[in-house]
Amino acid sequence: MIDLYTAVVLEATGNKHIPQSDWPNIVLYIPQKQRIQIKDNKWFDLLKRHSKNRIFVEKLQEILTNSVLLFRPIHMQNLEKGNLLKDAVYVYSQWEGYWEQDSNAYLRECLANHKIAKESIHTSGHASPLDLKRFADALAPSRIVPIHTFMPEKYSELFNNIELRADCEYWEV
Repeated sequence: MIDLYTAVVLEATGNKHIPQSDWPNIVLYIPQKQRIQIKDNKWFDLLKRHSKNRIFVEKLQEILTNSVLLFRPIHMQNLEKGNLLKDAVYVYSQWEGYWEQDSNAYLRECLANHKIAKESIHTSGHASPLDLKRFADALAPSRIVPIHTFMPEKYSELFNNIELRADCEYWEV
């Protein structure tokens, strides 16, 4: 199950090999808060384009035990109201440090209130050191500038042509 936001993001990839809202086993569920966003922003064309497999809250109860919802906090109110949280499991797939941030306090509280187990399965868009090495060997760049890392100084252990730059620093390429 996906919502309209997810459907639009999947469509925007332009990759027909990843799930799309019109695939047979994908359903579109629009929580109330998103329906208000659609009305306020006049996103009716988006809704129409992705509504081939749309389902409503009443149908959720029937398919719940065999379903996975790509969950965002915007869904919580509808799931609570529809009594759809029994035996739910929340699969968290980001860095655990984000989970502890204040922005997740509401979600942590909701899960606790409904006795919903949290399973952490970390997925990352970050490349491993071995993958970075293979990538750099294939490109053979004249210099490598580590970005989006907590340990840029460690890169010199993998590469000879490291150039360290400070975050937010501009330089000529």
